Amino acid sequence: MSFFQKPQKYFIITILSFTVLIFTFCTPFTAAAQNNAEEYKIGVGDTLRINTWKEPDFSLEAAMVRSDGIITFPLLDDIKAQGLTTMELKAKIEKKLTEYVEAPNVTITLADPVSQKFYILGEIRGTGEYPISKNLTVMQAFALAGGFTEWASKNEILLIRRSDGQKTTITIRYKDILKGDFSKDIALKADDTIIVP
Repeated sequence: MSFFQKPQKYFIITILSFTVLIFTFCTPFTAAAQNNAEEYKIGVGDTLRINTWKEPDFSLEAAMVRSDGIITFPLLDDIKAQGLTTMELKAKIEKKLTEYVEAPNVTITLADPVSQKFYILGEIRGTGEYPISKNLTVMQAFALAGGFTEWASKNEILLIRRSDGQKTTITIRYKDILKGDFSKDIALKADDTIIVP
């Protein structure tokens, strides 16, 4: 192998190694984000974009969920949206539209999801209330809140989750996530509270 062939060989090995690292580190985040997207429950104040394929009269650019949890849809009148996922609402609208459209195909996008919020308190630079405007994990929440203060106890972080009247407390060890244990990088849900002691 000549002098000029060696650098090319090492360059290819470096690129391949870098690609494997990116795939390894990004896959857990993508999975967490996907799970969170599927579980997102529509809430009061959210704005939905509803598109019925080839049916502009049955499409809405901005349907806001009213305080009673309902949206108004052409010809279908009031439809309860609060508490449903986008896929559940899609199925509900498609079923109602069969009276007017043959085999309707509806797509629902969260244009402005404002009802879902989480809270972060303690030794973090930007304590307060934040919207879950995308599929956030706890690591992303730390970044969103400006990172830790110098006094933060990063291995005793608590995630308090309320669901169906029950309260669950999860301990998060920040260093475990940094070491590659992405199962600890939990996807956030509405009304989660993160406490950094």
